[in-house]
Amino acid sequence: MTRILLSRLAQIALTLAILSFCAFALIALMPGDPIEVAIAGDPRLTAEDAARLRALHGLDRPFTERYLAWAGNLLRGEFGYSRLFAQPVASLLGPALLSTLGLAGTALVIALVAGVALGALAASRPRAAPFVDAVAVLDQAMPTFWLGILLIIAFAVTLGWLPAGGSAEAGLGLDHLVLPVATLAVAHLAGYARHATASLETTLTEPWIRTARARGATESRVLFRHALPNAALPILQIAALDAGALAGGALVTETVFARPGMGKLLYDAVMGNDTNLALVALLLVALVTMLATLGADLAQRALDPRLRER
Repeated sequence: MTRILLSRLAQIALTLAILSFCAFALIALMPGDPIEVAIAGDPRLTAEDAARLRALHGLDRPFTERYLAWAGNLLRGEFGYSRLFAQPVASLLGPALLSTLGLAGTALVIALVAGVALGALAASRPRAAPFVDAVAVLDQAMPTFWLGILLIIAFAVTLGWLPAGGSAEAGLGLDHLVLPVATLAVAHLAGYARHATASLETTLTEPWIRTARARGATESRVLFRHALPNAALPILQIAALDAGALAGGALVTETVFARPGMGKLLYDAVMGNDTNLALVALLLVALVTMLATLGADLAQRALDPRLRER
């Protein structure tokens, strides 16, 4: 297990290095640079001012030299400043990532539990399968932004039970999380229900399941003690991919509910040509994604002894 962990960590480090170079190159190829944006915003800046600012920020140096300088600062923990927000990058990323992880993590746990429960119902009760399929189809056909707006109209505007959006920084309690968490959870519910149904239906036909039933095990014990741990392997991988993807921020949900998360931050950084913030945020999202996948792989090996030998 230690050898596998060290190997995966080395792969993560190499992937981040390649990704950082590619992202730096792509952003460098974008039309315009921060100095041109500054000139457009302040016509009083002269060509001499622009040249002095480019030299100050190292934008007049060759591409390779600029990348190595930026990567060296990053390895030393110096993330630099955001030109768009006039704040240290670290002070922006921390609150945004915590906000997104709180929202996405809670939603994914609820979606995973509810989806697996629906899948178990469909796999163990064939009569319930059409109902679960109908719920999954309806869920997949429902746009996230539409569901969010519908929940706001129903529970915030009409009933007045919950706030329509915002975050804890606005002085709200945990009730501000209910609607965005419900929106994200419902958006991911169908995938888990379908995969859980297919995986459990396959597992329940295995010979060792029939052996467990022949020994007198109850259906609930067969389902949750014997079948589910083996059927959970593909579901864990999907959950890890979802967690990594949502670490980048659920932009639509965060926009509908006015939440300052990673999705909004990344969008603002790219649109505002804030190179430093966009690069560091992108690498952070990639790191969280790969760590989530690594955690899923380790959990799979813990659940399936056959994988420990590989």
